[in-house]
Amino acid sequence: MPELLLELFSEEIPARMQQRAAEDLQRLLTEALSPLNPCNPRTFAGPRRIAISLDIDATVPGSTVNERGPRESAPEKALAGFMRKHGVERDALVLENGFWVLRREVPAVQAATHITATLPALLRRFPWPKSMRWGVGSSFTWVRPLRRIACLLDGQVVPFSLAEGEDNGHGLVAANLTEGHRFTAPGAFAVTGTQDWLSGLRARQVEPCAKARRTRIAEGVARLAAEEGLSVVSDPALIDEVAGLTEWPVPFLGQIDDEFMTLPPEVMQVSMRVNQRYFALRNADGSAAPRFAFVANMEPSDGGALTIAGNERVLRARFADARHFWDLDRTHTLESRVAQLDRIVFHAALGSQGERVRRIVRLAGLIAPMVGADPKQAERAALLCKADLTTGMVGEFPELQGTMGAYYARHDGEDSAVADAIGEHYMPRGQHDGVPHAPVSIAVALADKIDSLVAFFAAGEKPGGSGDPYALRRAALGLIRIIRENHLRLDLAELFVMAAHGLPENLRLAPDLDLLPQFVAERLRVQLRNEGARHDILAAVSVGNTDTDITRLLARSDALAEMLATEDGRNLLAATRRAANILRIEDRKDGPHEGAPDPALYAQDEERALADALAHTIPAVENAISEERFADAMRDVAHLRPVLDRFFEDVTVNAEDAAIRRNRLRLLSELRRMTVLIADFSQIEG
Repeated sequence: MPELLLELFSEEIPARMQQRAAEDLQRLLTEALSPLNPCNPRTFAGPRRIAISLDIDATVPGSTVNERGPRESAPEKALAGFMRKHGVERDALVLENGFWVLRREVPAVQAATHITATLPALLRRFPWPKSMRWGVGSSFTWVRPLRRIACLLDGQVVPFSLAEGEDNGHGLVAANLTEGHRFTAPGAFAVTGTQDWLSGLRARQVEPCAKARRTRIAEGVARLAAEEGLSVVSDPALIDEVAGLTEWPVPFLGQIDDEFMTLPPEVMQVSMRVNQRYFALRNADGSAAPRFAFVANMEPSDGGALTIAGNERVLRARFADARHFWDLDRTHTLESRVAQLDRIVFHAALGSQGERVRRIVRLAGLIAPMVGADPKQAERAALLCKADLTTGMVGEFPELQGTMGAYYARHDGEDSAVADAIGEHYMPRGQHDGVPHAPVSIAVALADKIDSLVAFFAAGEKPGGSGDPYALRRAALGLIRIIRENHLRLDLAELFVMAAHGLPENLRLAPDLDLLPQFVAERLRVQLRNEGARHDILAAVSVGNTDTDITRLLARSDALAEMLATEDGRNLLAATRRAANILRIEDRKDGPHEGAPDPALYAQDEERALADALAHTIPAVENAISEERFADAMRDVAHLRPVLDRFFEDVTVNAEDAAIRRNRLRLLSELRRMTVLIADFSQIEG
């Protein structure tokens, strides 16, 4: 199959847009060339180019197209309009099944012709998140000015143009030219295909493969660090970003002046990452090392001495700024900053950050006894937890919220539990972040997240579709993780009511607050699904159950899952579903079959055996569930399996005798009443 290479060479593309652009190029080109059966796509993305290589058929095969026109009996004007539309005479039409039909032969189309006809429109509608116009004479837009297009089919140029009518498309016409490194190999050179393009770029210090650049950066930085007995602070996102900033990554190590090593390591790391895209290093004992790693975009002729010195000088200025904030912030205590929060708007309907802090203080004090924390310490930590928002360091680096508060609290002489709680109350910040485990930290973190959920739901700001501007899904997942990983016993519905009492009076009874328990339950199911756990079992346990104690719900779910994993459990599930189906059908006919069955109407031993088993099992299950002995409840239920098997094998529920039929349906209703104590089995998959 012929090979197609398409490269779009431009000025610097933002790193965050490159990978998505390569994916969009593959998707759009594959769709546009579908008549040519494209296969084996390879995409490339870098600072100045996106490209794709794929195999396609040499031609679009010819075909016969039939277009049905008016009926034979239609007015002459209708037929004339159909012929005029297609530019044909009557002798080009044939009659088929009472309709005039135009049969046309569509000739085969060469691949190059199809590409020329397809690609200009594809590039004009390319979905960049942001794009720009440049120059005059064209409305064509691209993320940055597009300078060259290389398009080769089996080594031959496909010279399509971006011109459209009077729009000159910046005079861009596809050719066989590309460019190497901007500084070390400037100027254009010709290529004949993908392999020639790859080898030519690499010979000119451009690595077009993003994955290869990432590997080169990660391994190169790690190797240099290991040579000095150091390790690199893991930061995959930074590796991805630097790979999008460099065409020919070359790692180096620099030195940090001793005077800056007293800065908090988090400050050093964030300053290096945010301002300079540098990598932080650690000593063998985990402490911050007086070294940093960075990646240049070319091989310096002096081995890197001047490059290293320049980056050290820049970092020295950055750390001097950080030192200024660090020293200035500590001249005021956190407590003295709390009053300033009243001047920071949190939300138009919810008041200031100061009002929010007062709600968190109240809620943390209420939660503290529930999680074994000292209420006074929890309230103190809650009072101070947002105070670092007024500091210069957090103003410069918002990523350090909470972290800096903990440092400043320790400097002020606050209790260590209070300082730790301030530093941990945002946790978990993301999917891979840990959760707080100290009681005071747990109380404040829960209060913070519960207040966010309750306040924004009350203000009508619940998430909708993919939109979640206040990160409420993340807050709910954080709330769930704290509860699960600390095995906490909390009634969330009760906590939501407590939190609502602290809101402005006009929001305390907002209707959306009733949606919160279900919102959190859905987040829990999402989390279980991501873990590969049986989220359907949780759904079954939750139906008709107002319990919002996550730990108890999961314990019930785990016990039910263990039972259903056994043969008895699977057969019991099938039997209870069979009973439910029978009742659903028969209840439609003559109403619910409720009430206790009459033992005098039992006609078979299997009925009596099932009735006796249910009489013993239902109270046992009720007691076990009330005492939270869920495994015992499931064992009791599983013991019904042989009795149920015999019942369904030997008993005809819909007996001819109407009284016996009603009695047997009431017996099955007793079985259904018992299973409802466990779960809604119809929710369970499989």
